[in-house]
Amino acid sequence: MSINRRDFLKKAGVITALGVGGATLGFNGLKAAKPAEASEFASQNPKAKASRWAMVIDMKKFKTPEDYQRVIDACHKLHNVPQIEDPKHEIKWIWSDSYEHVFVGTENPYLDEETKKLPFLTLCNHCDNPPCVRACPTQATFKRPDGIVGMDFHRCIGCRFCMAACPFGARSFNFIDPRTALKEINPEYPTRTQGVVEKCNFCMDRIDQGLKPACVEASKGAMVFGDLDDPNSEVRKILNTHYTIRRKPNLGTEPSIFYLIGGEEHA
Repeated sequence: MSINRRDFLKKAGVITALGVGGATLGFNGLKAAKPAEASEFASQNPKAKASRWAMVIDMKKFKTPEDYQRVIDACHKLHNVPQIEDPKHEIKWIWSDSYEHVFVGTENPYLDEETKKLPFLTLCNHCDNPPCVRACPTQATFKRPDGIVGMDFHRCIGCRFCMAACPFGARSFNFIDPRTALKEINPEYPTRTQGVVEKCNFCMDRIDQGLKPACVEASKGAMVFGDLDDPNSEVRKILNTHYTIRRKPNLGTEPSIFYLIGGEEHA
């Protein structure tokens, strides 16, 4: 089934889905969820629309390595992210890294040592001012009206300008054919080819169907997703009542990922 890419980019989001066997086809042929599968998130977010989507990651709720791995596996399994052992060729949509690597240049001498030793989940920051979008010569990287920074794999020419522009190292390049490293393929999401850049897309296909991102569902409450511009959203309530940090705020990219590292756990 072909997709009118011009309309796709014009709308900066998922194109109008076409009915197929009781389901629908969306971005790049992804089978979207049926209406009956929509969660409580959908009822609280009509048509799952937002002015600007954002995420809060509550680091206190990640107690064990399994807590991190569960989130990573949920994302990578859904999006057919290959598991390549060679670090030179590995592909990552969401991963964990040390405090000193995640928050380079934002050293806080008064931060407790326990927090500094935590592994922090890392993903695309879906910046409000994304340099990667400006760097892409083919519009393969684009920003939707709701703030999500997406990828059109078919438009990517592998120039890697977006990777050079991203200050967070959130993009991966397929130096080898990623399909050869997939033990199991999810037929509901497109696989990529050699020479293509990829990254987290905030599960925009799921959001457009009224579902939470896969990582948020798998986190069991440790990750919260909502409209940053809505003062009544759970994300805003957390930000208004807790101390959070973002990566490299001095660069002016305005990341949409916030880390909750102190204070009492939110309800």
